[in-house]
Amino acid sequence: MNIWTKAGSKVGFTTAYVAIMTFLLFPIVWMVMMALKGYDDVIAYPPKFAFSPTTENFRSVLFGDGGSMSSGAGEFMGYLGNSLIVSLGAVALSLVVGVPAAYALIRNRIGKEDTVAFTFLSFRFAPELMVIIPLYGIFQSMGLYDSYLGLILSHQLITIPLIIWIVRTFLQDVPVEIEEAAQIDGCGPLRTLVRIVLPVIRPGVASAAILAFIFSWNNLLMGLVLSGGTTQPVTVGILQAIGFDQVRWGWMAAAAVVSALPGMLVALYMQKHLVKGLTMGVGK
Repeated sequence: MNIWTKAGSKVGFTTAYVAIMTFLLFPIVWMVMMALKGYDDVIAYPPKFAFSPTTENFRSVLFGDGGSMSSGAGEFMGYLGNSLIVSLGAVALSLVVGVPAAYALIRNRIGKEDTVAFTFLSFRFAPELMVIIPLYGIFQSMGLYDSYLGLILSHQLITIPLIIWIVRTFLQDVPVEIEEAAQIDGCGPLRTLVRIVLPVIRPGVASAAILAFIFSWNNLLMGLVLSGGTTQPVTVGILQAIGFDQVRWGWMAAAAVVSALPGMLVALYMQKHLVKGLTMGVGK
């Protein structure tokens, strides 16, 4: 009876696991299938699961061949480059500002560290529509509209709260004694942070940077309102698939697949640090 119970539990667990993974992965699989379909197969009803795959959509996204596609087909790689510049710049600036800020919140006791940290995090909770119109007016007056610097600064509303909150949690696990020993040897606060603390929390900083990069990369509203013809990010570029007469679903799906690759590659490349960062302090 015990053997049958264990076998039934194993079958039930496996079935539940397969069902959950199918539910989670089906949208991704469906998007890839749409990207590999021709236009007739995409709009077919009922939907086709058996079809002749084609790379026409990917060729149009990457090289812009095919005049029947949207006007943004030949410009998509430019959109991809814009997103790369903005996201990397936003994360780099957030690390320079956010890591020292998180360190100051942990080590300089002011009595309300949790309140201040939560205030920073609340900026991430607030809808972007609350600030996007004032930002548009400010950027127009300061000449930051349709500029990389303007988009990088606007993305600080997305990346800095994440950096501060995540890095702060890892700093809480760093023993104060190693910093006190460094101070006895003559290290100031900044040198202690750079030479002593950062090597210890490097996995946590890496995981925070990856998450900030992904959120910045996927942002639509900032680019939609604050970018123009020269700095449009990839999230706005995908909208070029929406024409006045039809939506080119195959091109849009192919563009979405291509735009998802950088974030996946960054996560895979930094996987070792990401896993260490997410599990750091579990055994404490």
